[in-house]
Amino acid sequence: MEVKFSKIFVRNQWQDSANGKTFPTINPATGEKICDVSDSSRADIDMAVAAAREAFKPGSPWRVMDASQRGRLLYRLADLIERDKEYLARLETLDNGKPFQISRDADLPDAIACYRYFAGWADKIQGKTIPVDGPYLCMTRHEPVGVIGQVIPWNYPLQMQAWKLAPALCAGNTVVLKPAEQTPLTALYVASLIAEAGFPPGVVNIVPGYGPTAGGALVAHPDIDAVAFTGSTPVGHKVLAAAAGTGLKRLLLQLGGKSPAIVFGDADLCTAVKECLQAAFENMGENCCSGSRTYVQESIYDAFVSTCVEEAKKIQVCDPFNPKCEFGPMVSEQQLDRILALIAKARDEGAKLVFGGKRCGEKGYFVEPTIFSDVTEDMELAREETFGPVMAIMKFSSLSEVIDRANANKYGLAASVFTKNIDTALVIAQDIRAGTVWVNCHVYDAWLNQAPFGGYRESGFGRELGEYGLQPYVEIKTITIKVPQKNS
Repeated sequence: MEVKFSKIFVRNQWQDSANGKTFPTINPATGEKICDVSDSSRADIDMAVAAAREAFKPGSPWRVMDASQRGRLLYRLADLIERDKEYLARLETLDNGKPFQISRDADLPDAIACYRYFAGWADKIQGKTIPVDGPYLCMTRHEPVGVIGQVIPWNYPLQMQAWKLAPALCAGNTVVLKPAEQTPLTALYVASLIAEAGFPPGVVNIVPGYGPTAGGALVAHPDIDAVAFTGSTPVGHKVLAAAAGTGLKRLLLQLGGKSPAIVFGDADLCTAVKECLQAAFENMGENCCSGSRTYVQESIYDAFVSTCVEEAKKIQVCDPFNPKCEFGPMVSEQQLDRILALIAKARDEGAKLVFGGKRCGEKGYFVEPTIFSDVTEDMELAREETFGPVMAIMKFSSLSEVIDRANANKYGLAASVFTKNIDTALVIAQDIRAGTVWVNCHVYDAWLNQAPFGGYRESGFGRELGEYGLQPYVEIKTITIKVPQKNS
């Protein structure tokens, strides 16, 4: 298919990198190069930030625009994405490897809904009038933070671009966004739609490039007012240090996870198996809130494991453009090698491989959905973020035991519980240290644009989506006016 945009997007125009360098983006289903993409240098980051700063100046077309008009621009952008969703879905699958049906029927609708959700918020971000003591009229005003540097990951390119751009633009900020170097193509196509929608030049700038160079220059830039980053926890630590090194910036960090899925003996077995398999294997396991620790109560443990294996055998691993495909390749050769090494180490540490565990074919970066049983907390598979299609099943006895074990991990992004007992569900929901707890479901169908998402501890801080998702992008100013006489 034709790739229409592969250059840097600044001031609604396309340009080569200042030094002329490019990098290849690879089709993970074949291992072949799709095209070369402009590699943003520090000079390009400087230019993009300057464009965003210019667009944010008082009196600029963006700053004097009515909030309702900002909302209409976001609605228009959503409409254009919907118009071109067939092309965007194909481009997403080509660059990322996820099944085409998932790109078209899940990721695209969710991204479109996110833009529309925040479009509706644009003229509803309101301050308050505060009854302070003394002869004063006191009010608050909610203002945009300024120029936002955003870095998005490769696992959900279109959705993560929407999660970042929609609330920031809704609140009136300007943006410089760096897509992942593995999956830059849909972000650049959406940039063309941003210009078509009528956003003023410089409001949104898209700078493809490598994380350590382009991303590093962006998060450390002294004229960036806030940084929003989604990615791994180790890189999140680097972002935190880099952002702090050039002045105090607001930070929104959505980082890794090791989310427990807890199945009690009274749960509906078929539902729990279906949901836990989806939790582990949705998006080929390349998901920060993947249910990569599955705790199953001992009374149903053997039945749960055997049923998971039988259901996993039905998963179709093939070309992501095949209509029967349920499971595509890993995003890159590096990610494939990492997952295969993790599987080998789990076997060496004593976990029982009950399904999968091998690479599929010689072309592309495919690996079988993999299930381990008899996993224990001292194994790397139970401790560290997997970010691949490896399900780790562990046995537990009591409520208090599983809470302690689930909370012993350093991450705190999400969790789920499967039970028919409302008391059990509520105890888990309040005692698990995680930003999101799902009851009798896990992950994809429960991502709601109206509800906040974010983590505890090493999973980051700040929230995206919902009304809470506006907070990272809004400053609150207090205005106090002395009056001759105050009346109630």
